[in-house]
Amino acid sequence: MNQSLKTLFNYFLIGVFAVIPIVIILQIIIFVKDRVSDLFRLVYGYSDSYLYTLLFFTVSFLILVSIGHKIVKDGKFWVIAAFDFVIERIPLLNSIYRVSKKVISMFSSHGRKEAREVVYVEYPKEGLWVPAYVTNKEGDMYILYVPTSPNPTSGFTLLVHRSKCIKSEMNVEQVTSFIVSVGVDYDKAYEANKLP
Repeated sequence: MNQSLKTLFNYFLIGVFAVIPIVIILQIIIFVKDRVSDLFRLVYGYSDSYLYTLLFFTVSFLILVSIGHKIVKDGKFWVIAAFDFVIERIPLLNSIYRVSKKVISMFSSHGRKEAREVVYVEYPKEGLWVPAYVTNKEGDMYILYVPTSPNPTSGFTLLVHRSKCIKSEMNVEQVTSFIVSVGVDYDKAYEANKLP
């Protein structure tokens, strides 16, 4: 009887862990749907016409596509540059805006010129290796972001000498998948054997 309960509980946990990714994706979809619905109600409340509301969303979509195309082609868009210019003159907001822009650009996948490297570093002590994002470089010093599992948005920022880092062949998306999956999804597992 005791063994049957353990087996039943084991199957239950396996089922829970199998459903968690689906629940997370559904929560994200519901969140986006709710925000779009709120925006739709807001626009419809002003125009009181489905035609004008549909026109608003179509024009907004085309504007965003145009901005994205211009940024990929030229590296910037004049409206964004003008907004940057204004925000840079507002204390406190300029810091929040600048940092959030840099973080988003680090994780975005369109053709940015700055390198997005991944390295292994010994952390929190010697002999324990973790993957880290190289967020900046200054001379021989690397500024690293070490994400924590299973939530890569929380972690630690470290300043480490380049000699203490071992380059990885993983890209940002692969490391993020490695962190979220708590090591289950490890595309470059052979790299672990090369660590000292």
